[in-house]
Amino acid sequence: MIGILKQNVGEIPSLVVVDSEKQHSALPAVVYYHGITSAKEHNLPLAFLLAEKGYRVILPDSLYHGERQTNEIPDVRYYLFNIVIQNIKELNEIKNDLEKQNLLLDGRIGVAGTSMGGITTASALTQYPWIKAAAVLMGSPKITTFARELVDVYVESGELPLSEQEVKELYDLLFTYDLSEQKEKLKDRPLLFWHGDHDQTVPFDHSYSFYQQVKDHYTNEENLKFLREKNRDHKVSRFAILETVKWFDSHL
Repeated sequence: MIGILKQNVGEIPSLVVVDSEKQHSALPAVVYYHGITSAKEHNLPLAFLLAEKGYRVILPDSLYHGERQTNEIPDVRYYLFNIVIQNIKELNEIKNDLEKQNLLLDGRIGVAGTSMGGITTASALTQYPWIKAAAVLMGSPKITTFARELVDVYVESGELPLSEQEVKELYDLLFTYDLSEQKEKLKDRPLLFWHGDHDQTVPFDHSYSFYQQVKDHYTNEENLKFLREKNRDHKVSRFAILETVKWFDSHL
């Protein structure tokens, strides 16, 4: 039986999805991050399928989302990049918690996410060489480029809540997490991209052009895969879910 446990992992409110009979055993783990304005519960179908394959799946609530939602933040979209960076910091806490409880098998930990969670995943690869496999679903590995594009949109609409100096500081900070500027940190690690080519929220070209740039750097071509879903907008399909499960089952 697959169980769903509501608990803090590394002090982050999370759902842990795992085979009930293996709840206290060391297992390979997948940490899956949700998108902006979403919450941990929205990724239960994928987590269930991974748990059936023998993984412990951690679904954290990101800052200002789910159990961490606050009325002091009227629009979390303005804090997208702050949330991504916080996710990355908290990912290390989640890993340390699993290791402290002897719940992580042979250091086998994967990371994946949807949209903002995909951006988190790509950016985390620049910080943590211990990530064994990853999947980016309709996210961008070009976090600085994406930030510049969003800033331009907010400037045109007159809704940018940041000063010019704050924008510059944001770009400088994001550069340190930008996978497109640190391709060498991939080091042949298994990485899956899925993206709908009609996505109007996170540009399809961000992930696809990055894939084209790095594929020749992989010595094992089976460790890098791009799935393009035609006529798909910014919504994860069942096909994407099943392929993500297959990816971790093969590479983690």
